[in-house]
Amino acid sequence: MTLMLLLLAAMLAVILLASELFTNALEHLGERLGISEGVTGSIFAAVGTAMPETFVPLMALVAGTPDMAVNEEIGVGAILGAPLMLSTLSTFLLGLGALSRRGPAGRLHPEPVGLARDLDFFLAAFAIAALAMWVPHERLWVRQVLAAVLCVGYGLYLYRTLAASGKLVEDGHATEAPERMLLTRLGLPLHGATIGLQLLLGVGLLVLGSKGFIQGVEGVASRLGISALLLSLLIIPIATELPEKVNSILWVRRGKDTLALGNITGAMVFQGTLLPAIGILLTPWQPRPEVLGGVIVTLCGAAWLRVSARTKGLPIWTLGVNGLFYAAYLIYTL
Repeated sequence: MTLMLLLLAAMLAVILLASELFTNALEHLGERLGISEGVTGSIFAAVGTAMPETFVPLMALVAGTPDMAVNEEIGVGAILGAPLMLSTLSTFLLGLGALSRRGPAGRLHPEPVGLARDLDFFLAAFAIAALAMWVPHERLWVRQVLAAVLCVGYGLYLYRTLAASGKLVEDGHATEAPERMLLTRLGLPLHGATIGLQLLLGVGLLVLGSKGFIQGVEGVASRLGISALLLSLLIIPIATELPEKVNSILWVRRGKDTLALGNITGAMVFQGTLLPAIGILLTPWQPRPEVLGGVIVTLCGAAWLRVSARTKGLPIWTLGVNGLFYAAYLIYTL
């Protein structure tokens, strides 16, 4: 058991290092391209921090353990667990990060149009993904259509987000990389090839770390007598993505609310469209109790965030409700 926990810790370290390399390179790419904070937060940073959850289910389904049933449980858990955590626990922690400086009556002030777009796309896409759980496997063509709709939906989201970038840059919301690119600290020059090299290095380490993490999850689940699905719903998203959401907390404490919230809501859109499409096609994708409970809580958390954001600014106290949603799911499952 000790060796398995050490393996999980080691692979987690690899995943976090890979995510840092990937995200750092994306931020510099955004600055180099002269795009807005909305694009960098909702697309570049969001995709970068979502990469661990992307690779874990993919590696589980394509090259996981010899037990295909375990692979499918890990895949479904990782796919659905990330949006659950983002719409509840991550937003709650973001509120805590802002609480000390702005107080419980304070507000976050992200760019409102982009935030509404992110949440609207996510709610629509995740509802479609949830409905797909009731489509029988014999109706493969229906599942394929739903998966295609989700993929096209993310493409439309990218188009609309990028189309809005120019005006945001003109209004003073251009991207600025907060730190030096990591490879330049080793003496390499900052140019396009260096950025591409760091991106590739990050992806390679993500593949390595995800493969080892899958094996560790299987071992721990077997020893504790807990299903790999439940472990993947609760442990993988927290272990692989929550540390990266420290970026959002740092951004919100620096007053960069658009980057902070975009990092979370953009990741929700990415993980609420492309990853469920994979789950619909390659896993049983059935409404098991723990899965269905997670989907309902995720939709409630996102809907509450959308309603709260309709006012002038996002009240910090409302993010505490998202934390209660996550606590309710823990009580329900455990």
